[in-house]
Parts: sequence; C-alpha cells; structure tokens
Amino acid sequence: MSKSNCSDCTCRLANEVGQLKAIVNAQSRTLAKLVRQMKEGCKKDEEAKESTLCGLNPCLKCLQPDILYHLGLNTETTDFPKVFGDVRFVCMGGTPGRMENFAYYVMQEIGLKINAATKLRNISEAGQRFSLFKVGPVLCASHGMGCPSISILLHELIKMMYHAKCKDPVFIRIGTSGGIGVEPGTVIISSEAIDGRLNPAHEILVHGASVQHASQLDESLADEIKMCHDPCKDSYEAVIGRTLCAHDFYEGQSRLDGAFCEYTPEMKKTYLETLQSQQVKNIEMESLAFAALTSRANIRGAVVCVAILNRLNGDQIKTPHDVLSKWEKRPQELVARYIRKVLYHNDDDDESEQPEDEAEAGAGGAGDTQKAPAEEAE
Repeated sequence: MSKSNCSDCTCRLANEVGQLKAIVNAQSRTLAKLVRQMKEGCKKDEEAKESTLCGLNPCLKCLQPDILYHLGLNTETTDFPKVFGDVRFVCMGGTPGRMENFAYYVMQEIGLKINAATKLRNISEAGQRFSLFKVGPVLCASHGMGCPSISILLHELIKMMYHAKCKDPVFIRIGTSGGIGVEPGTVIISSEAIDGRLNPAHEILVHGASVQHASQLDESLADEIKMCHDPCKDSYEAVIGRTLCAHDFYEGQSRLDGAFCEYTPEMKKTYLETLQSQQVKNIEMESLAFAALTSRANIRGAVVCVAILNRLNGDQIKTPHDVLSKWEKRPQELVARYIRKVLYHNDDDDESEQPEDEAEAGAGGAGDTQKAPAEEAE
C-alpha cells in the first residue's frame, strides 16, 4: 500500500473514531442523567411544559379534537406530547423518497439504531399527502412542490409542535435549486427569501385582500450550519446568500424551455444578471412560505439547497442522475452534522459523569417503526 493511501486511510479512520467517541460520550451522559433521575425518584420540573411557539391561532385550544387532515393525525387518537414532545428538529424536503432516505441517514449519524427486521414507519400514511418519519428528536417530512403545498404542511406541523408542547424546535428545508452565478454542486444556505420583485415578503390573499408576511430566516442558524462545512475535506463549496422563490418552474424562473415563453433570451439574461447583482445565489419554489410561516411562529428556520445548474449558463438539467444523486446528499450531510453537533457538543450535562450500568447504543429505539417485509429484512 502506498504512503498516500495509507495516510488517507489513517485520516479517515481517525475521523470515524472521533465521531464514534462523540456519540458514545453523548449516550453515556444521557444514560447517566436517566440513572440520576431514577435515584432521585424521577422528579419532574415544577412548571408544566408548554410550547415556545407564539402568535398562533387563539382558537387552537378550543379544537377538541384538532384534526391535522393532510397528515392523517388528530389530537383525539394520538397523544401528541408523548409521541412528538421530544422533537427538536423538523427537516423537510420535496419528495417522500428523499426524506425517507434522509431519515435513515440522520438516524445513523446521531447514533440510533433499529432492528434489521424493521423499517421506519410513515406516520402520515393515512393522510396520503405527505410522508412523515420520526427518528428520535428528528422529524423528517416531505413537502411537495411550491409554496401552496409546503404551506399546508407547515400549518399542520406547527400545530403539531404546539399540541406536543415542543420547546424551541428548529425547522430546516433541504432541497435542490437553480444556482445564479455559482458552480453546480454548490450548497447555498439562504440568508433571506425574496419574491420575483425582490421583496422579502410572502403574499397571500385573505378575504380577497393582499396580506404580506415578512420572509425572515434565522441568520445565526445559517451561520451555524455554514460552520459545519469543512472546506479542507468537502469537495464542494458552501455559501450564504439570498434566495429567490418563484411560483412556478418555467416562466416564473425566466426559463426559455417551457411550453410558453413570451420574452426574449436578452430579457432573461438581463433579469438573471440583475438577480446576481443583488446577491441572489439561487432560485427555488418554497422558501417564501417556509420563511414567513416559521418566523410568524417564533421558530428558527433555515433553507439549505444544492444548486444543480448555473442558470446563467442554461435552463435544462443535463447532469447525469448519478451525479445529481450525489449532489442532493450534500445539504443532507451539512444538516446532519449540525444536528449531531447540537445534540452531542452543546450538552449541559457533566461529561465526566458515567452511567453505572451499561446499555446498548440506541436501545431506546430510533422512532416509529414497523416490521419490514421479508424481502427487505436482510
């Protein structure tokens, strides 16, 4: 084996050992805390747990039950505090398959395990609209395409957090986008969501009148996620910039390859160059609703997308699917690192405290599971 290969192997092994050590230490602290609580008679906080969300519909407390129709859940048949009360991160992306894969990936990254003969259960299967997977403190959901779809999901997820009495949940959208002046494969963390007029507001019609809500994103959260990028090891760039949210894929994004096009290539070029001059790094279709709804509820929110092409160089996506699949995992990697960092490096428990009894890592389970079909249980 050559010296370079040996060196790479040693570095990779050292990195994996470091990650494993962090996971084991965090699980040891958690077990120590549980042991201490058992010794103290499992004493609970004097104050009743309440949600930290604010500005919500005052009628929510009167809805008995509250039916989350599109998620196939309601407060009468589901004990929300018991099932979802430990959720700290809500991650969402466009397709059910992508978010199921992310659920398994983040489960591995935060050191949880499930039996090989089981698989994660789609909690919202009865709703037949979205997918929803729970992995410990992480909730993974698909949001469909466009602001109308993601706004429906967000309304019901926010109500879920309220009924579950979750404290300070973090919402993160993970997806793909068209880049503006950036190399394909670059990860863009949104600093602000703007509309086609460059206004940082999400407009909706209520009773026939226009209502605008500020599309604010948490700047410190964007910085924290950006810090999880390692320019020395990652083979891609991660940048923070403004994101334009369009209401469709073709004309709203100034594409020339739609079924209709009533503008010239010169007009498209001028518009995209204007966006670039205004520090817009990418275009997608969900960030306005995401930013507006999360900020209204006092939820820290971030949008992390990979650019699958540079729109200044063309409209059609010609990159091979195997390359696109690798690029799509880049935002997932950054977000998983951020979650792991928050869970394992911001723990207030005493690191020197160790549990008296040993337990298998992830013995408490990763989340809602069901038996896998025989052909999948390998």
